[in-house]
Amino acid sequence: MKSQKKSLRNQILHAMESLDDAVFTEKCKQIRERLFDTAIWHDAQVIGITLSVGREVETMAIITRAWTENKRIVVPKCNPKAHSMTFYGLDTFSQLESSFYGLMEPDPKKTQKQATDAIDLLIVPGVVFNHEGYRIGYGGGYYDRFLEGFKGITASLLLEQQFNERLPVEPHDQQVGWLITERGCFKVK
Repeated sequence: MKSQKKSLRNQILHAMESLDDAVFTEKCKQIRERLFDTAIWHDAQVIGITLSVGREVETMAIITRAWTENKRIVVPKCNPKAHSMTFYGLDTFSQLESSFYGLMEPDPKKTQKQATDAIDLLIVPGVVFNHEGYRIGYGGGYYDRFLEGFKGITASLLLEQQFNERLPVEPHDQQVGWLITERGCFKVK
């Protein structure tokens, strides 16, 4: 099953990389606007989100919008040894540092740890998704472990071409509650 997941991940990553920059930027804008129109966005006061890399739906504009709406942003710092994440409050982009795999994560010297039960809306990254809310991420299992005990609302932002119904699902895989694409917003059943 790991090889199936790896193959699907590579297939979608390749397709995303070959997208025209202008098309990708426009689709990201449409996805953001759909997110901003949802009740889950309006109702959330504390939003957990990662800093996007590569061809992930761009998140800096989402973070900036949250700040203008006086929402609190919390971002994860990965602990590679334990394969776990700790969330830290983020007030400015200057509180970030480059970490492993080139990710931008909070600098613990400049930020404060945040209680995960305070997160109202968690934006969960991923590469491949099915319509049941299951996803394939980058293979570390950080989010699946975190989501096991998370009680807040979860959503993923993705392009329609990231859907694949042949996605293999393992017992430890966790669903997200909402899927938001350039074409629509879906609550998972």
